[in-house]
Amino acid sequence: MKILGIESSSLVASVAIVTDGTLTGEYTMNNKKTHSQTLLPMLDELASLLEMDLSELDAIAVSAGPGSFTGLRIGSATAKGLGLALKKPLIHIPTVDAMAYGLWGAKALVCPIMDARRNQVYTGIYRTEKKLEAVKTQCAADLGDLIEELNQLGEDVIFLGDGVPVYRERICRDMKTPFAFAPAHLNRQRAASVAALGALYFEEGKIEDAASHEPDYLRKSQAEREREGKELLKGDHAL
Repeated sequence: MKILGIESSSLVASVAIVTDGTLTGEYTMNNKKTHSQTLLPMLDELASLLEMDLSELDAIAVSAGPGSFTGLRIGSATAKGLGLALKKPLIHIPTVDAMAYGLWGAKALVCPIMDARRNQVYTGIYRTEKKLEAVKTQCAADLGDLIEELNQLGEDVIFLGDGVPVYRERICRDMKTPFAFAPAHLNRQRAASVAALGALYFEEGKIEDAASHEPDYLRKSQAEREREGKELLKGDHAL
């Protein structure tokens, strides 16, 4: 069984292939190039190095959000295009779930935080010691509310994600229970986690047709919010 994982929900661009429970290849970049410039070339090089044809894939697992609107659209379009061209099913992987799954086996609570700006984060709370279990499913949340909830749970916590450098000082100030920050090789999104979780879902029959796949944005884009704000102002003036 060969599962391709695609991750593009943040600045990280990552592709990986898991074969029969083993990570056989991964290509990850974390820089300012757009995913439209990186994902397909990375995938082509990975397939070339592994000497495999993409038609050998059983399914394509894609990080489906939340995250960057542009990044999710590019990842979704890439996965859909490959799925339709290769006639392969897609596996819808919640981004925050995959981040937590990357810390499988942790005895502490795992709390991914993605910066959603204005003191908001995309987050969830998980146990991963023996299996992936969501204490709080992925959502958009106020950071203060999240910290309060973690303090009430009263357990050790591991934080990871691009929200850590943004909110590190506040976390250190307001957390009352023991906590730690994941190290460099575990603190960002990785396609390996997407593909590995995708392999589990594939065995459980959790697949979807490529044409029907849609990302989980959780929030409206800034452009949509600004447009709605302008429409409300126009309505007030009309009154």
